[in-house]
Amino acid sequence: MAYIGLLSDTHTFFDEKLREFFKDVDEIWHAGDFGNSLLSDKISALKPLFGVYGNCDGTDVRLIHPYIQLMERESMRILMMHIGGYPGRYDYKALQLIEAHRPDIFICGHSHILKVVNDKKYNMLVINPGAAGIQGFHHVRTAIRFRIEAGSVKDMEVGEWSKSVNIEEEL
Repeated sequence: MAYIGLLSDTHTFFDEKLREFFKDVDEIWHAGDFGNSLLSDKISALKPLFGVYGNCDGTDVRLIHPYIQLMERESMRILMMHIGGYPGRYDYKALQLIEAHRPDIFICGHSHILKVVNDKKYNMLVINPGAAGIQGFHHVRTAIRFRIEAGSVKDMEVGEWSKSVNIEEEL
């Protein structure tokens, strides 16, 4: 069994609430727009980190994290990239990768909108954890945690927090 913490679009922000939400997970996955490599370092000091760079990430993050992550956990193939889209409206590059790799789980960020949906055409679960940071048009910060066990996703939970934070709370 793998217990996964998933977030995206932190844009340099990671506070005690996120740290607490992810305290029991085995790994943290970040679907891009870290903000800088210092934030990546902070997260990877907590748990093993698997991430992709986003469109707002500079060279420092791009030297650490690839454009895509193709992983396997508990007999499930996972494809993660920053700009992905949704069933029927995938980004062109995402669609090429989905067709080439046929993942069981497709993870993306970018939209700042939390969405979990089954894509029946490609027989995969599509997950966007929304935005965990305080920059952007979203009204609440979100992240997800879930278990992958014996080829299925279980016990998915959403964390939701206000964007109004005391900057002194930031790690």
